[in-house]
Amino acid sequence: MKPLSEKQIRASFVNCSKGDAARLKLPADFADLPWEDLDFLGWRDPGAPLRAHIVLPPEALPTAPGESGGPVGITLRVPERGRTSAVKSSLCRICLTGHASSGVTLFSAPRAGAAGRDGNTVGLYVCSDLACSLYVRGKREPALRTRYEESLGVEERIDRMRVNLLAFVENVRLPSAA
Repeated sequence: MKPLSEKQIRASFVNCSKGDAARLKLPADFADLPWEDLDFLGWRDPGAPLRAHIVLPPEALPTAPGESGGPVGITLRVPERGRTSAVKSSLCRICLTGHASSGVTLFSAPRAGAAGRDGNTVGLYVCSDLACSLYVRGKREPALRTRYEESLGVEERIDRMRVNLLAFVENVRLPSAA
């Protein structure tokens, strides 16, 4: 992923107001992000613990011929109380990384436009730290007692993660429930 500026990130959000985008806090380590290992930027808002954000770079999004799109940002909500279990494991639906139950969180995103203002949301279980790109590359290890070996190579896992994330983002961007 190519580095994005703060201005690009704030202008990218499709499911929140411009005021909300202006008030969100960027990741604490924004200046030191490993951009070359990221397929999307994802973080929990340090100023609002029940909020999280993801931003897809322009190159990750399909565009019509002759069209040049920008990044797309999605604001997510985190439930006040998450479920946790010391014995159960959970699977991120974006990168398919297995975690201890506390390592996966249900994030909900208001739909873009009028549907979102009417209260329609889309939810997905995702790595709690939104570090899917690092998990598929083996740069971060989940806290899980039993490891699952996967037959796909790193590039295939990256491609699968991108497809899963794009499907979620496109679902949020839909004008109404399909």
